[in-house]
Amino acid sequence: MRETLLIVDAANVVGSRPDGWWRDRIGATARLVATIGELVGRTVEGPAGEQLLIVAIEAVLEGQARGVQDPAIAGLRLVRADRDGDGTIADLAWRRGIAARPSGLEGPASSWSRSSSSTMVIVVTADRGLRARLPADVAVAGPRWMLDLSRSAHG
Repeated sequence: MRETLLIVDAANVVGSRPDGWWRDRIGATARLVATIGELVGRTVEGPAGEQLLIVAIEAVLEGQARGVQDPAIAGLRLVRADRDGDGTIADLAWRRGIAARPSGLEGPASSWSRSSSSTMVIVVTADRGLRARLPADVAVAGPRWMLDLSRSAHG
């Protein structure tokens, strides 16, 4: 089982569901945050079928959604983008991906392999432009994967 950090493109995930988010972005984002918060500490099936333990989630908020209240959920952190959310997500992914490298390994991600004890980083987005800005060692999953996990946690 692999410990995993999710970095969530909240605007992209909220926009993937036709639930009226365009009328109430703060409300839709608050609902998403509450739902994904329930995934922290759960063992789930990863996008490639592997077993993952979600140890933390960083949800990046932009625009009006930055007004969402911080939830009292251990392991869930809201990151408010100063400008564009994509830049903030890419920056987090680069920093978290490097931090997840096993100690003593340097150089590009392609030159090393992680030990089973290192933390996997998954960015949740469907944004192709953002995906192109992420480091090669950071995995990407679409909103449907995470939303399906959230639904199964309730059912």
